[in-house]
Amino acid sequence: MLVEEIMKTDVITLPPTATIYEALQLLQKHRIRHIPIVDEEQHIIGIVSDRDVRDASPSSFIKNSDHSELQNKIRSIMTHPVVTIHPLDFVEEIARIFYDEEFACLPVVRDNKLTGIVTEKDMLYKLIQLTGTHVQSSHIEVKVPHKPGILPEVASVFGKRKTNIVSVLVYPYNDDPSYKILVFRIQTMNPLPIVQDLRDAGYELMWPNNIPEPKL
Repeated sequence: MLVEEIMKTDVITLPPTATIYEALQLLQKHRIRHIPIVDEEQHIIGIVSDRDVRDASPSSFIKNSDHSELQNKIRSIMTHPVVTIHPLDFVEEIARIFYDEEFACLPVVRDNKLTGIVTEKDMLYKLIQLTGTHVQSSHIEVKVPHKPGILPEVASVFGKRKTNIVSVLVYPYNDDPSYKILVFRIQTMNPLPIVQDLRDAGYELMWPNNIPEPKL
């Protein structure tokens, strides 16, 4: 999946000559947390967060506080240079940037011009979609040998019952490279027949592992 598929294109921006007060107004009005700072040609030259603005604002607990700081230029508190991503970057790869750098948002740039923005909330929602947890489904985890062809082999068990697979994920099994965990979400509220089919085929279930096998 590409960044251009999840990025927001209606980005609220400010020029570096705008005031901190203007940034505060935009953050409150649009309920956003970041404002990219751009020049006249839409080149991104900085970024300001709600925390930056809050730290630069006078405390509401101090009576008769001086609000003149709010008239300072936004460039005085913006972060620069800015880490950016491209619309054709893979979402899975930029997730690593969010994690490693602890960013809350990443501006999207094409031909050196700002074209969109991706937030950590966008990433979390996309993860929900990729894992299939946004639809009613049942969760099954199967421990399998780490060998070529194992995924279609296990999936064929679902196919025999014409069960729709909503999503498939692959996890490592602890620290043992000989095995991996296949995580299926299937579109049924009664997974018991599939669970039994998997057991009959000799697969070890990690979940559900508390459903007893029928007594003969």
